[in-house]
Amino acid sequence: MSASPMGAGGGPDKTQASIGELLADATRNFSYLLRKEVELAKAEAREEARSFGMVAAMFAAAAIAALLTLVFLSHALWWALSNVMDQGWAALIVAIIWAVIGAVLASRARRQLRTVTALGRTRQTAQEIPDAVRGR
Repeated sequence: MSASPMGAGGGPDKTQASIGELLADATRNFSYLLRKEVELAKAEAREEARSFGMVAAMFAAAAIAALLTLVFLSHALWWALSNVMDQGWAALIVAIIWAVIGAVLASRARRQLRTVTALGRTRQTAQEIPDAVRGR
């Protein structure tokens, strides 16, 4: 009876495999690893695109809200202040108020943007590939 290429666990016996079979197996495993890395990168890119989209929507909403508020309330406040002071000073006060509000909104959006990370898991696992190939 000849020796079977199958080991005790039901898989091929790697001690009896030729160098070509071992290289083919290693190449197949490496290709599989790279495909999985690409899949992970795509999944992370989609997830981060959604996050960036949400941040962009927040910036747009902040801009629209600021514009509408500026148009409607500024006129009303300017009109109210012009009853007690010169119209020029009233307009300057209204402009300063809305400049502060715009700065606060932009600061909050910028802070939110900093919390979005770029391809963190893919970067980490991709850095591990050279060590895995070297057997470490």
